[in-house]
Amino acid sequence: MQSVYRVTRQVASSRASVLLLGETGTGKELIAKAIHELSDRRKRPFVRVNCGALSENLLESELFGHVRGSFTGAIDNRTGRFEAAHTGTIFLDEINSTTPLLQVKLLRVLQEQEFERVGDTQTIRVDTRVVAASNRDLLEESAEGRFREDLYYRLNVVPIYLPPLRERREDIPSLVSYFLNIYNEENDRYVAHIGEQALEAMQDYQWPGNVRELQNYIERAVVMATGDELTVDLLPGAVRGTSDAPNRAFRRYDFESLAEQLVHEGLSNADEDAEDLHSRVVERVEREVIAQVLAKCDGVQIKAAQRLGINRNTLHKKIKDYGLDGPVSGNGHNGEANGKTA
Repeated sequence: MQSVYRVTRQVASSRASVLLLGETGTGKELIAKAIHELSDRRKRPFVRVNCGALSENLLESELFGHVRGSFTGAIDNRTGRFEAAHTGTIFLDEINSTTPLLQVKLLRVLQEQEFERVGDTQTIRVDTRVVAASNRDLLEESAEGRFREDLYYRLNVVPIYLPPLRERREDIPSLVSYFLNIYNEENDRYVAHIGEQALEAMQDYQWPGNVRELQNYIERAVVMATGDELTVDLLPGAVRGTSDAPNRAFRRYDFESLAEQLVHEGLSNADEDAEDLHSRVVERVEREVIAQVLAKCDGVQIKAAQRLGINRNTLHKKIKDYGLDGPVSGNGHNGEANGKTA
């Protein structure tokens, strides 16, 4: 980590692109913010974009903006994140989730510092510093044809690798103390001491969720503590070693890994001779997506169809097929949607 800090300080004063590599939860966004705060752009915008959270069309509009009428639902001109980060820094998280077409446009912005909004012909020039992050090996992704090699080399001017927590166990006492201070203040508690058994258990644990997982467990411990000591019984069974982490639990939190594990879950629970794998996995996920989007759109099918990127008649048929034409659920989870079309 001292090497990480040293490179962070050194690269901050430059204009070079930075590629942050490491598992989910290792603190890549914190390093991106540090690069910005230590640079001469510190008083300018710091804009974060999670590339794995949006579809290709939505992400393109999010990054570069769009003009009115450029696609269904584009009722006004919109400024994109690159333009919003002009003279500042843009942090592209989960850059490995971008599609090849979008990667071409990103390459152009990195090389030429210019782009066009979706549906526009006017070229916009920006002075935006790019920091990208990936929890996958982009060189390996490039070899597999999932990531452009030229974009990888353009991003990889200064790579910074953040080691997982299991490779830096000596940092655990300091991290625990740091999070204790934060959550004691937030919750008006005074958990000032760390039990020897608790610390030993935390240093023996593998931490698949890295620092983020540790942070969550310390917050839980502070909330549940009845005294001034973080004792071993306040930690989850997986950390104490009294129970194994469930084999079926989602260990990684990026969208691609969740999808991979979700499919594995569906297939592993099916019989070897099962002939309903599509409905067991794909249709079940599609039903959930439609249900949640409908709930977020208050059951308005026109709006939901736009969000989903499908024809309204197609959506109407799927609502009937999946039995989603009942009342709207409060949170959309396994919920039903009414039949409002406008």
